[in-house]
Amino acid sequence: MSEKRIIKAAAVQITPDFESHDGTVKKVCNVIDEAGAKGVQIIVFPETFIPYYPYFSFITPPVTAGAEHLRLYEKSVVIPGPVTQAISERARMNNMVVVLGVNERDNGSLYNTQIIFDATGEMLLKRRKITPTYHERMIWGQGDASGLKVVDTAIGRVGALACWEHYNPLARYSLMTQHEEIHCAQFPGSMVGQIFADQMDVTIRHHALESGCFVINSTGWLTDDQIKSITDDPKMQKALRGGCNTAIISPEGNHLTEPLREGEGMVIADLDMALITKRKRMMDSVGHYARPELLSLAINDAPATPSFQMNEHRLKSVQLPIAEELKNDNKLSSGQ
Repeated sequence: MSEKRIIKAAAVQITPDFESHDGTVKKVCNVIDEAGAKGVQIIVFPETFIPYYPYFSFITPPVTAGAEHLRLYEKSVVIPGPVTQAISERARMNNMVVVLGVNERDNGSLYNTQIIFDATGEMLLKRRKITPTYHERMIWGQGDASGLKVVDTAIGRVGALACWEHYNPLARYSLMTQHEEIHCAQFPGSMVGQIFADQMDVTIRHHALESGCFVINSTGWLTDDQIKSITDDPKMQKALRGGCNTAIISPEGNHLTEPLREGEGMVIADLDMALITKRKRMMDSVGHYARPELLSLAINDAPATPSFQMNEHRLKSVQLPIAEELKNDNKLSSGQ
């Protein structure tokens, strides 16, 4: 009989330090240490938590948001760099898989980036949100499918998506086809009110059911003072409250512990990995319950770059179709 696999998981609800980039990094490190003392083996932080989610972009017209946007540029994370080094060391020290959301700066662009560190401290995955949502398009560039990967970690196969990427069924299915065991979901929290929290709950529970995996979901939290520092308009302040649902979901779509809807904190649960087989025995969306000869997914997972070297092989792949097209055109013009 195989040994029972039980993984202790944590989802964090936490406030950033708006004034200090280093302060937010320190909070992350302290929480990892706190979780490590409790035996946690995988921990998930909120969407773009370092230095902070750009809440200002949700309530501020672009024409007046320039100063805040530039401030975000100045505080954003270069990968690799001091921030990833600090988190890598903390992951290694605590023998813990760490899933972190950051604002990544790549030269002149910002990206909503998710990073998965293994328990050894190795950075296994850096992926970018493929489609920033609504107001976010004023802040971040678009990611590509090269990051739609599930990685082997010390505790199992782990994948991640950010916020409304969960409403892209093909993005979710791409992870399902890679036999994701633990899905890490990140949302900003402190936005839109209760309806956002309720929708989020449906979304993460549905993914758990459909994929037959565990879901660890983390949302951010803003204090009243932080909200007031973003805007002094009471109506706009209301738009930055609620919308938190830090939770851990089983492959059967059940909450494994009471979700956290307000305040800072951490939800911790044991993941009995045998529940994955229990669910997939009944319904495996990418196995015995799939019909790939009828419906299948095509993914362009080549990294999107503004330029590439046209080597001999690639040059032929471009030239041959053009030559064939010209040949056909000549036949038509000659009446053949």
